[in-house]
Amino acid sequence: LSTDASIGIAIAPQDGDDHDQLIKNADLAMYAAKSGGRRTHRFFEPTMDASAKARLTMEQDLRQALANGGFELHYQPLVNLGCDRVSGCEALLRWRHPERGMVSPAEFIPIAEDTGLINEIGDWVLRTACMEAATWPDHIRLAVNVSPVQLKNQTLALRIAGALAASGLKPCRLEIEITEAVLIRDDEAALAILHQLRDIGVRIALD
Repeated sequence: LSTDASIGIAIAPQDGDDHDQLIKNADLAMYAAKSGGRRTHRFFEPTMDASAKARLTMEQDLRQALANGGFELHYQPLVNLGCDRVSGCEALLRWRHPERGMVSPAEFIPIAEDTGLINEIGDWVLRTACMEAATWPDHIRLAVNVSPVQLKNQTLALRIAGALAASGLKPCRLEIEITEAVLIRDDEAALAILHQLRDIGVRIALD
């Protein structure tokens, strides 16, 4: 059995003068060690606590945005140069924060994935994008990115089928984009979902 450790260190009294505070700060330092590549150690720094609070605030704001319609979809067109017309559009998720303005997906998607919120957000994206794409000309396909976290959910194919049925969009007009990480991991559950999607006529693309 081979083991390794990521260690977080908090020292009294500067990092806390009671048991609970020291454990909390050591825990934050441990997560910093994991983020730093694992098999290492980190001493607690005050910025770690500020970062954790900022992350918690963003998680709460994401939940609020999901409940209050704070997300938007923008579409990036794919143009067929042979006939000079749009052949498809990729749905891009955007978050317009009431105070911070537009928040980069690079900033909020990792938190959505870590907290599991990506499943609810992904459902909203699929439903909304399918509804809007159903009003487009029949030759224009819709591409939607799916997170590796979503592909761990065994009901994903059922949810996608539900979004297609509710919108009336033909399955052949939907293209699900996945990252190479899904295939590199050789995740049997994810591969089973991809086969289910192919069986109902949905296209799969490697992003």
